[in-house]
Amino acid sequence: MVMLVEPPKLIEALPLDGYEVHLRFADGLAADVDLSYLLDYGPVFEPLRDIEYFRKLRIEEFGTTIEWPNEADIAPETLYDHVQRAVYEKRRANAASN
Repeated sequence: MVMLVEPPKLIEALPLDGYEVHLRFADGLAADVDLSYLLDYGPVFEPLRDIEYFRKLRIEEFGTTIEWPNEADIAPETLYDHVQRAVYEKRRANAASN
């Protein structure tokens, strides 16, 4: 039996330049992630093409992910995975430059 573990609570979500967002989870994992790929994920994400609308992102009421006023959101495990990958890539780049 496979047990699914939910990611920790999302405690910070700050829009940066363009479609980058700084995300921080309760376990301390944090990174800046590029969410521009969402623009190609169907009609629910179409309003995000307006950067001012994109910047209206917020942490949803249960603290598991981000959402926008039209209720478009990202699966919590996907969002956490993006942050994990960004942290890994940054560490790898730092190691390569040393």
